[in-house]
Amino acid sequence: MKEAMLWRKAEGGAVDCFLCEFRCRIADGKRGLCCVRENRGGTLFTLVYERAVSAAVDPIEKKPFFHFLPGSSAFSVATVGCNFRCLHCQNWQIAQLPRDRDGEIEGEALPCREIVALAARHGCASISYTYTEPTVFIEYALDTAALAKRGGIRNSFVTNGYMTPEAIELLAPVLDAANVDLKGFDKERTRRRTGAGIEPVKRNIRLMREKGIWVEVTTLVIPTENDSDEELTAIARFLASVDPGIPWHVSAFYPTYRMANLPPTPVDSIRRACRIGREAGLRYVYGGNVPGDESGNTSCHACGAALIARRGFQVRENRLRNGACPDCGARIDGVFA
Repeated sequence: MKEAMLWRKAEGGAVDCFLCEFRCRIADGKRGLCCVRENRGGTLFTLVYERAVSAAVDPIEKKPFFHFLPGSSAFSVATVGCNFRCLHCQNWQIAQLPRDRDGEIEGEALPCREIVALAARHGCASISYTYTEPTVFIEYALDTAALAKRGGIRNSFVTNGYMTPEAIELLAPVLDAANVDLKGFDKERTRRRTGAGIEPVKRNIRLMREKGIWVEVTTLVIPTENDSDEELTAIARFLASVDPGIPWHVSAFYPTYRMANLPPTPVDSIRRACRIGREAGLRYVYGGNVPGDESGNTSCHACGAALIARRGFQVRENRLRNGACPDCGARIDGVFA
């Protein structure tokens, strides 16, 4: 257990947490919505510091990042807990564990320095804070990320993007990249599915780009929920207004957790979303969770030349030269080794 960051004392022994945009007021002996930050005697503690529930070496493309060190490996780490309550949570067994099991905290001791050592030992170019929501274990992530930066290893978040600007200020010096879930554009439907709003996420996509953090965005395309032309167009136009070089990953949904009643996303819906993204002015749009599909390849936005060929999460060919197209010389948006 470790004292948390980003909180202040409130009246009556309560504390105000300003880590994420729920900005919970937490009474003594209670936890915030994330279920992993607890008020004990007027001090807020994190219950998951250096307590990993999952750790693995992954292709960076699995996060997914297609324009951040493509073809490299990332050491992935997570604790239990999440501030969202997504009905379609793909990692609900660990993300929703404290909520679903009356506050239970699981995980094995994994010190920050050991994460960095493991990443280096496995030849990982980066450490990815992922699987659950990394914002809720920010103390663990920040201390690990600082050690990693000193060792020449980069850092990425796979996040719902609901952190406060104060949290982004802390993260900016050590966070190299973020893949942000933009789960929809209809406020009411998105809130019903996730328990959260979309405006802070939109703000933070802009803010992270302004802070120099490389941003890619993922939208899980769910039949009858966010798969209309109107909603997909609204998402794509918003991203293009921030930066047309932001890669947009439109991924197929598979029934899970509390949305097992819906069908999987048809392949045609993913192809339609890709087309909508390109028509909105986005330079790079990728289809995800679609086996055998070619929409995971990267082409030059200027001349259309094939640049990076992928099969699943594996890079089969990378023709980039110093981050540029070898055919026309156009700079390709991203962070490339």
